[in-house]
Amino acid sequence: MNIIKKISEELNVKEWQVQAAVELIDEGCTIPFIARYRKEKTGSLNDEVLRNLGERLTYLRNLEEKKAQVISAIESQEKMTPELKKQIEEAQTMVAVEDLYRPYRPKRHTRAMIARERGLEPLAQIIASQLVKQPLAEVAAAYITEDVPDVQAALSGASDILAEQISDEADYRTAIRKMIFNEGILRTEAKKPEEKSVYEMYYDYSEPVKRVVGHRILAINRGEKEKILTVTLETPETEILTWLEKRVIRKNEPETTEFLRQMLQDSYRRLIAPAIEREIRNELTEKAEDGAIKVFGKNLTQLLMQPPIAGVTVLGWDPAFRTGCKLAVVDPTGKVLDTTVIYPTAPTTPAKIAAAKETLKKLIRKYHVELISLGNGTASRESEAVIAETLHEIPEEVAYVITNEAGASVYSASKLATEEFPHFDVGQRSAASIARRVQDPLAELVKIDPKAIGVGQYQHDMNQKKLGDTLGGVVEACVNRVGVELNTASASLLEYVSGINKTLAKNIVAYREENGRFLSRKDLLKVAKLGPKAFEQCAGFLRINGGKDPLDNTGIHPESYDAAKKLLKEMGMKPEDIANGPSAFFIKDYKKLADKLEIGEPTLRDMVKELSSPGRDPREDMPLPVLRSDVLDMKDLKEGMILKGTVRNVIDFGAFVDIGVHQDGLVHISRMTKKFIKHPLEVVSVGDVVEVKVISVDVAKKRIGLSMILE
Repeated sequence: MNIIKKISEELNVKEWQVQAAVELIDEGCTIPFIARYRKEKTGSLNDEVLRNLGERLTYLRNLEEKKAQVISAIESQEKMTPELKKQIEEAQTMVAVEDLYRPYRPKRHTRAMIARERGLEPLAQIIASQLVKQPLAEVAAAYITEDVPDVQAALSGASDILAEQISDEADYRTAIRKMIFNEGILRTEAKKPEEKSVYEMYYDYSEPVKRVVGHRILAINRGEKEKILTVTLETPETEILTWLEKRVIRKNEPETTEFLRQMLQDSYRRLIAPAIEREIRNELTEKAEDGAIKVFGKNLTQLLMQPPIAGVTVLGWDPAFRTGCKLAVVDPTGKVLDTTVIYPTAPTTPAKIAAAKETLKKLIRKYHVELISLGNGTASRESEAVIAETLHEIPEEVAYVITNEAGASVYSASKLATEEFPHFDVGQRSAASIARRVQDPLAELVKIDPKAIGVGQYQHDMNQKKLGDTLGGVVEACVNRVGVELNTASASLLEYVSGINKTLAKNIVAYREENGRFLSRKDLLKVAKLGPKAFEQCAGFLRINGGKDPLDNTGIHPESYDAAKKLLKEMGMKPEDIANGPSAFFIKDYKKLADKLEIGEPTLRDMVKELSSPGRDPREDMPLPVLRSDVLDMKDLKEGMILKGTVRNVIDFGAFVDIGVHQDGLVHISRMTKKFIKHPLEVVSVGDVVEVKVISVDVAKKRIGLSMILE
């Protein structure tokens, strides 16, 4: 297989682009580095295309390796034919290779193997020839032995051999798999129909296999795993058996024909159907997981790219009932100034509520708190009521924001949090994390396993390695897109920078603590184990504000500094000038100037962008979270109300929107726009601020129906 050509066709990019990307990947270049600094080589392939290219490259190389193993295994059995070898070499998927290898794969002790050991293979071949003129019983009688006591045992053994041969036929399996996928029905039933559960819609459910959408597959799988649902795959058995009979039964000998019909039924029901049903369900699950992982990745991207509310002192509030609400005041740099515990939520007393309010007022006055970041967990609603009342009682202008605290408890109990806050308990760490999440969501959320952040669906039910790899790639892409301040970044943030692993991240922090601030990107080469290749991959993504060279605070790679200085000279500027803020560059002919500077046009355009707005954060373009000063309860909602909310999660069938009542409302995909859309991500993303209309409220079930179609 020509892997380069295959990937080129699949991704609809030129072969030379694929070839260049593959060479760079094989050289050890990271996807962010290739996407950002090797545009001329790849024709400006972006992160997403390059990641897909990398995944397909790995799959197809593994496929070629598998083919070589299978060919070698069959050749060692001296059973290889030119036709079979050609089929294996031309196979496009692992499943196709496995189908071709099936007859030669070492098997457990099957019924057919036992029959062969008893000498019944010649009988099976005689019957399969369909040339028998005498009764089958007479033919079979010649094979009676001590291990084969009678005619029926001989015929049963012959049938077992033929049934296995039919089930191992690759062409048959391929055609039957296609028939079941196109005509099969997925059916689910409740094991205990009288019991209530979240799976009630699947208690008596059926749908054609080819039309079942991903989120239903994942829900059904979970219901089956929890032993609530029974799942069956109904197949077009009659159609399949008729199809098999036409290909296997050639002569019109009644006794042989009936024997072969019975054998085909056994082959299909005992061997083919169960295996193909498993394969199809696995395939459906894999596709559903891939779709869910893709949605999770896009949601995570939006969450990580939320704009920071920079330059403000934030009070983080981790709500709770019995153990009290933990508060942490964090200054604009993320340093924790104070922590305390208050008890304004049940079980409480008026005196405790008054004391809690007084403590809150003192903290606001003492540290000039401008924003309260309230976690959305247990006791959040009760805490919000206290916050809103307190803010009405003070002259200072303070707002509050409801912050998704998913994963905060995971972080607060982690080794990393213990190292960062050795003298804090888990509640204090959690409150500090909730505060920092609004100051810089990316820097704080990278400390948490992406799977624990909670912007996906059924994430605990899917392939954890594939999910982890994808989400890790998403975090890496976001970190490198934003860039990292070398002198303040934590090791957790640094390890996602292109070319930097956990060891190098710790070494960078250790060097910084021992030697003070980095004054130049070149100083990175003094860090233990950080060699020229790692420097090449990471340098452009690390920023130094106030260093020796103003270019170190841009996304321009050190390898292009000479060209950047020539460009500034062309514009009548010096490197020092860019530290003064945005500048205007008027370039008539980019190609001509790029040739003069001996760089590519894409590099020149990126360079101009960086020099025009040095140190600019790309997250500034994203909508800020909704800041609140008053509380709204679910009981206050009325149908027809128009509210502003923040998209918290996007799933296959809709989006959950926080409208400030501590119960996210669902906007179904059909209520997002008047136009037909295939997926909610075409319209909304996590973090979007949207206007919605309340269309239904069920206080008992805690369900809110919303619509983005306001008319």
